Amino acid sequence: MVDVLGWRSVFGVLAPSTNTVVEPDYYRMSVPGVTAHVSRIHIRDQKLASNEDFEGLLEQIRAEIEASCERLLTCDPDYLVMGMSAETFWGGIEGNRQFTEHLEGFSGKRLATGADAVRRALDLFGSRRLGVVTPYQPIADDNVRLFLSECGYDVVKLEGLKCPSAVDIARVPEATLRAAIRAVDGPDIDAIVQVGTNLSMVRLADEAERWLDKPVIAINAATWWHALRTNGITDQIHASGTLLREY
Repeated sequence: MVDVLGWRSVFGVLAPSTNTVVEPDYYRMSVPGVTAHVSRIHIRDQKLASNEDFEGLLEQIRAEIEASCERLLTCDPDYLVMGMSAETFWGGIEGNRQFTEHLEGFSGKRLATGADAVRRALDLFGSRRLGVVTPYQPIADDNVRLFLSECGYDVVKLEGLKCPSAVDIARVPEATLRAAIRAVDGPDIDAIVQVGTNLSMVRLADEAERWLDKPVIAINAATWWHALRTNGITDQIHASGTLLREY
C-alpha cells in the first residue's frame, strides 16, 4: 500500500546479501513518489569459482528466498522486484515461469524479473541477434542462452567473466567491462545484453549506446524500467540508457 513517501508505489526488492550494486542502482534511478526497500537473501558460501559452486549459490537462494520475502512483506509493498538475475533465466522460459508463479503465489504480489525485463526490452527494440556479457560460470551462461534462444533470439556472442565469488562481481573494473562489450559487438549484432545484477553496468551501458549506435541493455536498468512501466509510471530517467529515457 502506498505511503507518505511512496505515494505512487512502494517496491519491495529481493537481493542476495552479497550484492552491493543493485540497491544503489535502483536508488540512483529513483523517481518521485516511488520507494524501493530491500530484503537480503542470506548467502553463507559465496564461492563461484566453478559450475558446482554456482549451483550451490542457487541452492542457497532457493532455501532462503521465502524467509527473505516474508520479512519484506512486513513493510506492505505494492510490488516485488527480483534483484538477482541468474535464477530468473534458469531453466529457460519454463523455469522463469515457475519461479515467478511460485514467488507471486507465496507473496500475493506481482513480481518483476530480469529475464522478463530483457525479453520485453528486446521485443520493443526489435532486436534478434545478441551479444551477451555475464559475470557467470559456463553453467549459468548456458541457462541465459537457453532462455534467450527459447524466446526466439540468437545469442551470437557471449562473454562470461567467471567471477570467483559473489562479491567479486561488484569489483569488476570498468576497463574489463568495456573490453567485454567490444568482444561481443560486431556488425551482425542488433543489441548487447548484460546480466548479473551485481555487475555495475548502468552508466557504462548508457555511454556504450552512443559509441555503438545500438541498444546496450543493462539488467538493473531494464528490470527497474519493467517495474516502473508495469505499474503505469512513465517518468523519463536520464543517464541510465535508452529504455528509461525514451520508452
